[in-house]
Amino acid sequence: MRRRGLIAATCALLLGLGWSAAPAGADGAAPAAADWTTTWATAPAAAVSGVQQGYAGFTIRNVVHTTVGGNRVRVHLSNRFGTQPVLFGHVTVAVSAHKGGQRNGAIDQSNGEAVPGSVRDVLFNGRSSFTVPAGAEAISDPVALRVRADRDLLVSTWTPNPSGTVTYHPSAMQDSVFSRGPADHAGDESAAAFGERTRVWHYVNGVDVRGGPGTVVALGDSITDGVTSTFNANRRWTDYLAARLARSQVPDYGIANSGISGNRVLLDSHWPDYNIFQVFGPSAQTRLPEDVLDRAGARTVIIFEGVNDIQQEPHQTDPEQIIAGLAQIAARSKARGLRVIGATIMPFKGWGSWTPELETTRVAVNEWIRAGGDGALNGVADFDAATRDPADVARILPAYDSGDHLHPNDAGDAAMAAVVPLGKL
Repeated sequence: MRRRGLIAATCALLLGLGWSAAPAGADGAAPAAADWTTTWATAPAAAVSGVQQGYAGFTIRNVVHTTVGGNRVRVHLSNRFGTQPVLFGHVTVAVSAHKGGQRNGAIDQSNGEAVPGSVRDVLFNGRSSFTVPAGAEAISDPVALRVRADRDLLVSTWTPNPSGTVTYHPSAMQDSVFSRGPADHAGDESAAAFGERTRVWHYVNGVDVRGGPGTVVALGDSITDGVTSTFNANRRWTDYLAARLARSQVPDYGIANSGISGNRVLLDSHWPDYNIFQVFGPSAQTRLPEDVLDRAGARTVIIFEGVNDIQQEPHQTDPEQIIAGLAQIAARSKARGLRVIGATIMPFKGWGSWTPELETTRVAVNEWIRAGGDGALNGVADFDAATRDPADVARILPAYDSGDHLHPNDAGDAAMAAVVPLGKL
């Protein structure tokens, strides 16, 4: 959405434990275990504006939150929007001394301190120092570390040299910490060196755990990104979905959040003048391979996009164009063996760009989704029906409205997660 909650220019310069067998599925048969399951993910959106030479000497300690647990982990690093190779001189993963935003509602905010004895060096092809080319991504070797579901992890990167632009995810809704260096603090258990905070994720874009039943990927925009959910609390609709799965008889799938605020189905950010600093990211169709199809253990994608095609300039008022884009995402996902859940577009009357004409487009796209997408969909998550105001179905229910009439609050996120058809995942 047109949510420009980016870190200010000064902040950009400073930087924006048990495993159990999965229960049987709804049909009584547990799915085969995947080699790896995504426990946490984000979608790289852009390069940090104003940072042309990287963060030489900085140690960035990204705080991420698990959806499932395991005894071995892998870390994904991205230089997708980099203009030069990045030398990662030292990468570590550790269990945070603080649990983070919990499913029981408690918030135990991480400050960068690790559980004693939990810091592990992360190797790439057996090396502790590893270069990721411009535009590329890297997957680490397996790391022996026991992690629990619903727990903060700390992924630290030390970049000793200038390295060009820095790939990041702007709307983390989570504080991370960093040190300016030049000393390497990636192996520190203490948080003492990490005196500054950032509200974005840098470089890291995924953490996997060994085994598990597979991954559900949420492909979306700012609502999936959780931009109006409670900060540091893990109350995005995808977090509520992970909690619901953990309580259900359906296998406890990992959840990969591939939302990018402002993202569209059809057009790259600020088309036709897209560049690596445009924070709404490449279109959902463009980024589908990296952000969905290549996720570890990917078995299902929930497609929740389209409102930005309608409400952003240039407005797409022809529903058939949006439908065609959604159908292509579904077809390409199915070709890779994924199941596809379509999510209806939520109401946005009261948002500045809303008009009756745009509402007509939204309704038409939703009709196609509810009807199963002409066979393109394996199931439907009717977010529209779950969140609309019965007194005016073009509006979000006041109890679920964050206040801007487009993005839901925590209660709205919970209502969305409640209507995802678990048996179709």
